[in-house]
Amino acid sequence: MTPKDRVATALAHARPDRVPWDYWADPVLTGRLLDSLGLETKEHLLRRLGVDLRYVAGPSYVGQEMRRHADGTADDLWGVRRRTVVVEREGVCWTYKHVVESPLAAAATVPDIEAYHGWPSPDWWDYEALAQDCRACAPYAVVNAGDRLDRTAQLKPMMYLRGMEQVYADLVQAPALVEALLDRIVGYFLEYNRRVFEAAQGGIDLFMMGDDFGAQNGLLMEVGMWRRFFLPGFRAYVELAHEFGIKVMHHTCGSVVELIPDFIDAGLDVLQSLQPQAAGMELGRLQREFGKDLSFHGSLDIQRVLPRGSPEEIRTMVRDRCRHGRDGGLILCSAHNMPPDTPLENVLCLYDALQEYA
Repeated sequence: MTPKDRVATALAHARPDRVPWDYWADPVLTGRLLDSLGLETKEHLLRRLGVDLRYVAGPSYVGQEMRRHADGTADDLWGVRRRTVVVEREGVCWTYKHVVESPLAAAATVPDIEAYHGWPSPDWWDYEALAQDCRACAPYAVVNAGDRLDRTAQLKPMMYLRGMEQVYADLVQAPALVEALLDRIVGYFLEYNRRVFEAAQGGIDLFMMGDDFGAQNGLLMEVGMWRRFFLPGFRAYVELAHEFGIKVMHHTCGSVVELIPDFIDAGLDVLQSLQPQAAGMELGRLQREFGKDLSFHGSLDIQRVLPRGSPEEIRTMVRDRCRHGRDGGLILCSAHNMPPDTPLENVLCLYDALQEYA
């Protein structure tokens, strides 16, 4: 089987020639692996590891220049002010973008939301190269996921625009503000994604959206609240991709087992990331309860086993997960990006074990 066929077979809940697998890692870790293995590009690394999926970068940003401030902070696509923070641990350095100002934090009325001048536009992107980018990924399964600027979501953009604490207060105290925010956010992503899907000319196999709805021990909000505010947009995102014959994968960290029936009802094809140490997210249980209607991606533990486990623990984990995936319905991968300081020998042990047991 080609990698594309292998993934398609697994997502059709049929038995592939082996369990397909993916690669998620912080760019710093990828760079460390390239240096260690003497490889030139990430594509060389993916081939060395036998990875079955490829992620297209998406359209190029050609919109208005994002504002930079004198203190070194800069606005993102949504007008959210961020500062680059450098982290160093055990000789490994990496960065992340910390939110320092949420531009709609002080909004008190729906007109305040509607008057905001920072809403992004689908016109700010050049979609022309998408079809060629997808064709360049043959014979692999092609995933359209976007990055932190353009990954399809609902809750995350609200948190960035409004502030995390304020969003949770709004869900209870100001539902009209929540609905106004979601109307703009969902409307933007629906039009943006429609243009992406059209430009790809059938070259996308999987569309991945991402919104964290769970914490380690349960949901970030009650199920009824999620259904009221987020299910309509979730369903609309899925239905749009299905109009173009594209399967949909949703990324969420944490324990979201209570939402899975709603995900299935909305038409979701693949749930990612299956954080195995989060409550109720054990792969075997999820397959028994939901495996007839839903496929899964992830499940390889990055909280303990990959960063601190022994080679035998890694091999045992992989052997167990492969057992669950031989009849389809599973793409194996780390439950999120492997952190920058993950031991290189553990990463290589992981992919060697996949080659052996899948």
